[in-house]
Amino acid sequence: MPPTAPATAMTGCLAPIDKGGLDTLIAKGRADPTAIKTLKCRTIAEGRFRHLNMIRDLPPYIVDEPPGLLGDDTAPNPSEASLAALGSCLAVGIHANAVARGITVRKLEIELEADINITAVWGTGDTSPKPVGFDAVRAKVHLEADAPQEELDGLIAHATKWSPVANTFTKPVGLDVKSV
Repeated sequence: MPPTAPATAMTGCLAPIDKGGLDTLIAKGRADPTAIKTLKCRTIAEGRFRHLNMIRDLPPYIVDEPPGLLGDDTAPNPSEASLAALGSCLAVGIHANAVARGITVRKLEIELEADINITAVWGTGDTSPKPVGFDAVRAKVHLEADAPQEELDGLIAHATKWSPVANTFTKPVGLDVKSV
């Protein structure tokens, strides 16, 4: 008789992930690979360059600009928030795939950085031809787990390939912005 799976997968110093819940999500995704979910955010300008982002029923997610960009420096700026979203998405994917593979994670930390040309000042400054936004993102994954480095490298590559946010960064995405 095969042993039963534990209710949670222990991950060293990280909080445990519900292995049964993960297995249910995996089965659900395989059962309907065409499922699409619409995510929503309502952004409200609060003043100067500070914005409240309303997502689900959560408290507002604040985005601001630093003083050098005339903001109040109360929260990450939009570009920093996009790096945070990427880092979090990669970390979720790495952690979930480690649990699915039976790998115990003791430490998971991702350092992200990207260079951005801000001379266009949102289209109000130097608008000569130049790249707008990030032209490259650099991420360093610090992962301590009970698997050989080669397996961890494969885990990171797999999680990157299947990260929704990483794919949003790397592939063309349609954008429709209009006044209503």
